[in-house]
Amino acid sequence: MDAAVLHRRAAWHDECVPPDLVDRLLALGHIEVVRGLASAEDGDWFCARAWARLLAGRSELDEAVAVLAPYVGTGWWPAVEEAARLLDAGGRGEEAIALVRPFERDGERVALRDLALLLARHGQGEEAYELLVPHLTDRLVAEALVDVGLGLGRGDEVAELLEARLAPGKVCPRCGTPQCPGASVEPFNVVSLLASVREQQGRTDEALAVLRAYDFTVVNNRDPLAELLVRHDRLDELRAYVAGEGPWEAARQLAEALEARGDVAGAVDAYRSHGEEDRWHTSYLLAQLLARHGRGAEGIEVLRALGSAEDWIVDALCELFAAEGRAEEGLAHLDALKARRGQEEWELFRLRGPLMAACGRLDEALAEASAHPEGRDPYAQQWLAHLLVEAGRPEEAVALLDTDRLEQTRVLAPLLIDLGRAEEAVTLLRTPRPQVPPPQPIGYSDCPPF
Repeated sequence: MDAAVLHRRAAWHDECVPPDLVDRLLALGHIEVVRGLASAEDGDWFCARAWARLLAGRSELDEAVAVLAPYVGTGWWPAVEEAARLLDAGGRGEEAIALVRPFERDGERVALRDLALLLARHGQGEEAYELLVPHLTDRLVAEALVDVGLGLGRGDEVAELLEARLAPGKVCPRCGTPQCPGASVEPFNVVSLLASVREQQGRTDEALAVLRAYDFTVVNNRDPLAELLVRHDRLDELRAYVAGEGPWEAARQLAEALEARGDVAGAVDAYRSHGEEDRWHTSYLLAQLLARHGRGAEGIEVLRALGSAEDWIVDALCELFAAEGRAEEGLAHLDALKARRGQEEWELFRLRGPLMAACGRLDEALAEASAHPEGRDPYAQQWLAHLLVEAGRPEEAVALLDTDRLEQTRVLAPLLIDLGRAEEAVTLLRTPRPQVPPPQPIGYSDCPPF
């Protein structure tokens, strides 16, 4: 085994069985297939990881570690990380620490984070704290420092370190001026982490003051100020925030909190009162909310009122038409969009298929798709395959796909597995293909061409 090959395969899900398909193989009883690939000389990492976890779950920890040993022996960090996790969960924390420590010394930032958390869990929190402090500009390290510092009762010290990262006078690393947008703080999540320290110390008002005083980053559509208000049941303050300059993510969190409490009317109002700035996002979320509560017809009107030709909005609208048994109206809506725009790109054309299938016109939909200017492109063929599968015709979907194209094998393989052809699927996924060198990274330049 070779670490570089393992990394490429795992990063790109190339020449391997992806983790979701490993789970499917196990769920369908193909245990021997997974075990064989885990222990093969040119082993499959995701199979090895799944098999090791299964063994550890049976309290066969030595056997689990042995499965991972060839991968760990390459020096590839993800394998080391997984072995350490299993050892720690199995009550062998000192072995896990010994396994991770050399990688921390080599500068692996995730290893630094993992080692510190391991040390803190096993009574060596002071050493963990000292390891982390010099690397506070790293997001992962900063998150770990908050956990370790609070566990040691040194929350105020951590807060001081984080506040220092917010001090005025930071300059852009490129142009050297504090006015440049590039003069952002490091780590980017420092404001949220400082608020987290204060919250976990029981100082909620100070946590809120931190978030209100500084710009913070919304990550994965989650607004930290809104989340803090929800956690402490301060929904009136959240309503005021949403009604003011709060982003659509805050409106979403208010609506989700109200819906969870059974206040559907309040959740609807949270979206409707948010304003025009993020109308597409809030209208989409409102339509989904209405549909969840048996009000799909209202959801249709919400999305219709946008008059949007954006494919993600039209997609949601067509799904609602189909769910409400109004597929013909959905097709009429697409016809109107096509007439308005004078054309119908594939992104909108593809929405016709499920609607036509719902009207009993699947074969007509397939013929129209094949005749479309983009109908022979790989992404169109994948769409046609999905349509056939949903119609209960998986064998036709398999015949349609090209086994020589990597992106299509990822659609074809699960079909083969579901048809009982697991060995064929595995062979297809692991077949080597010509390696295309990655594009050269585009770096910053102050000389033309920029």
